[in-house]
Amino acid sequence: MAKVLCVILAALASFMLVESLQCNQCNVGALGFCLSSDVITCPTNTSQCFTGRASFPNIANSIGINLQGCRENCTDSTTDSTVLGATLRTRVVCCNTDECNPVTISGATTTTTLSLAAVLASALLASAWSTL
Repeated sequence: MAKVLCVILAALASFMLVESLQCNQCNVGALGFCLSSDVITCPTNTSQCFTGRASFPNIANSIGINLQGCRENCTDSTTDSTVLGATLRTRVVCCNTDECNPVTISGATTTTTLSLAAVLASALLASAWSTL
């Protein structure tokens, strides 16, 4: 009976550990600096830590925009799209251990946030070009 109780307690402890994954969070990072970073606890046992980055690879020294945090059903991905004739590369990297997504300039951002960032960047560029 004691062995059964130990197995049940071990199983419960492992579920609790899975649910308490700690990830670095960076809501918005630009030019290599995270504007607001923190360590957060992921809400579910299907969450993973992620690091995301949007950048223009054809532009020299393009630092990009970064996001980090927890994400459900995360999958590593790299996607290229075109914004005003320039290639915009979005990259998401996922991991499964506590704070495995260090706050660095090599982060990326999720597709939804990247789309918003691309729209904002396009609007800023269009505004700047219209004043020339």
